[in-house]
Amino acid sequence: MAGHLAARDALRLWLEHLAKERRASPRTVEAYGFAAGRYIGFLEQYRGEALSLAAMGTLTAGEVRAWLAHLRQGDRPLSPRSLSQALSAIRTFHRYLDIRLDTPNPAVALVRGPRVVPSAPRPVSEDQARGMLAEPGLDPDREDWEASRDEAVLTLLYGCGLRISEALSLKRSDAPLGASLRILGKGSKTRIVPVLPAVREAIDAYLADLPFALSSDQPLFRAKRGGALSPRHVQATVQLLRGRLGLPDSATPHALRHSFATHLLGAGADLRSIQELLGHASLSTTQRYTEVDAAALLGAYAKAHPHA
Repeated sequence: MAGHLAARDALRLWLEHLAKERRASPRTVEAYGFAAGRYIGFLEQYRGEALSLAAMGTLTAGEVRAWLAHLRQGDRPLSPRSLSQALSAIRTFHRYLDIRLDTPNPAVALVRGPRVVPSAPRPVSEDQARGMLAEPGLDPDREDWEASRDEAVLTLLYGCGLRISEALSLKRSDAPLGASLRILGKGSKTRIVPVLPAVREAIDAYLADLPFALSSDQPLFRAKRGGALSPRHVQATVQLLRGRLGLPDSATPHALRHSFATHLLGAGADLRSIQELLGHASLSTTQRYTEVDAAALLGAYAKAHPHA
């Protein structure tokens, strides 16, 4: 197979594997496909010929480093974090070529990406979160049901720690909400999250105002003209809210999820429980919240202690 298959055919097979067997999200498949497509395109230009699958096994560490240098110095140079993500995608691609298409390339493992200092999540404060949840109802330019919808979506992000995609994946049959909610998260992993009374009340208020009749399998949250609500709408709404409330650019929809974790940690919840609630595969991902909580604690100390 290696002698006859083109590198771009191998790329297509890998993306199908990610989507159908690994059940990667469309966004992940798109990002990996873009990175690997640029990789193959650069190497074909670098070598002056189309690459076969067999040629992918002969690439040198120097050629991979040349590709990274190209990304670092191009018209739109990538940040160290983006370079690291691109190299991770390529390593995953080569692992597939090795295991599934019998085309190993040990040279790729010799290439080190740029050092990336992990940044801690930037949550909003409890007062800021309350303000973001209440603000949609104060907008005179929106119909009552739209304000109720926006408040319900944001309350799910903060009250249950959901991702935007997870909140918007809810169906009409999921509401009214019970004491807990079953969420299908990244990697098709299911988790159970408790539902606070405030979350249930926000969803109930939205349902009471909703002007559309929905079948049980339709998305719960609807756009102005009746279609399914998009993530872009939620992002635009939060951008508008933070402008009104004077919040920093870091106050994003995902910041509400971070705040869910940070405020739980500050109230005494243990990291393992927070990991389960957020659906993190690794505890190291959740451990970043300890940095946030420590920073908040030191900040409060500096403001309150008479000798600070």
